[in-house]
Amino acid sequence: MKWIPTDAFIHQTNLYKSMSRKGCDGYEDFYKWSIENRPDFWEFTLKNLNIHLKKPYETVLDLSEGVEKPYWLRGARMNIVDSCFQAPPEKTAIVYASEEDETLKKISYAELEERTDRILSALYKQGLKAGDYIGIDMPMNWQSVAIFLAAIKGGMPVITVADSFSPEQIKVRFEIAPPKLVFTTRFIRRGGKKIPLYEKIKKAGAPSTVVLETDDTELREGDITWEDFLKNAPQQKHASHEAKPMDDIIVLFSSGTTGTPKAIPWNHTTAIKSASDAFYHHDVQPGDIVAWPTNLGWMMGPWLIFASLINRATIALFDGIPTGEAFGRFVEKARVNMLGLVPSIVRAWRKRGTFQQFDWSAIKCFSSTGETSHPDDMSWLMQLPGGRPVIEYCGGTEIGGGYVTSTLIQPNYPST
Repeated sequence: MKWIPTDAFIHQTNLYKSMSRKGCDGYEDFYKWSIENRPDFWEFTLKNLNIHLKKPYETVLDLSEGVEKPYWLRGARMNIVDSCFQAPPEKTAIVYASEEDETLKKISYAELEERTDRILSALYKQGLKAGDYIGIDMPMNWQSVAIFLAAIKGGMPVITVADSFSPEQIKVRFEIAPPKLVFTTRFIRRGGKKIPLYEKIKKAGAPSTVVLETDDTELREGDITWEDFLKNAPQQKHASHEAKPMDDIIVLFSSGTTGTPKAIPWNHTTAIKSASDAFYHHDVQPGDIVAWPTNLGWMMGPWLIFASLINRATIALFDGIPTGEAFGRFVEKARVNMLGLVPSIVRAWRKRGTFQQFDWSAIKCFSSTGETSHPDDMSWLMQLPGGRPVIEYCGGTEIGGGYVTSTLIQPNYPST
């Protein structure tokens, strides 16, 4: 099966509109311009994304130290979180549900910003300041998104750890980049099971930890509940920390399967790469609903936040396994427009044989990354919503996005 876009579809895409504004004669012309005139392309992209700068840049790209050490937006001052709250305050920032409660719940941009500022107040109340590291070992939910944004807004780089990691894996990562404060939850829900998470944090010897959903859990000395963390923290709007564009905002890690995991920092400009890939290649537009089963320990977690919010779209979060029918119902009810995945999820859906029942007609495109995909599986996936393309997204954690990928204005072939 192949997918060929209609002219009407092409003309509605961000990419086509961008090409038209530049007066380019087709995609190849636009692509050639983008690589031969990198500073001009990225200046154009900053305007497309409406990236907020506290102080303007002197040069878009400084290669005085060579191509291996580029310096982006030399002279500028910024905080990427300022570009995450540009949608109208009443628009939905996050829609979410879980295996235990499939009722859709929504958080507006205004509410997300208020919660982000409340968490930042609590961080300040705990004595944290710009430059301190914050650890997050949680599933992808509205709390982890708000904690993530609050830390970066306050100039506190986030150490992200996958919620599937063992105590030993958590420990080595926190030794490489030691956080002052860690956020976790008592357990994660997967397939009707509750898997302990706080216990792994304790076994890893993590520093002071804020624990969500504690119930009657006995906490270590120095650890506090989410409720106590927020108690007496003033609800006030904070100015974001003024940073250099190349200052770190996140530290991710390689898998570490062949030795010590390698720390991979992201800076404020890495987030721009994520958002630009969503804009040009995934056609994420204001009001779109974007879902990608992931967590903050994998690059697609931070990618999802920046790709959605900077483009004034909605993040769709499901707490549970993505291979079950509850997830299929979530995609249907949330009216997801862009659904990302890894190929093993598609294989599980196909083997299950029940996902044809869902109305996924709102989907504009899929995206696949992380593993090698199989054409038969992707052909099957493309047919689920009645014929939609799959953007093969080949990238790297180091760059915050793709280095080889397809578009929505060209024919799309399975696994290509």
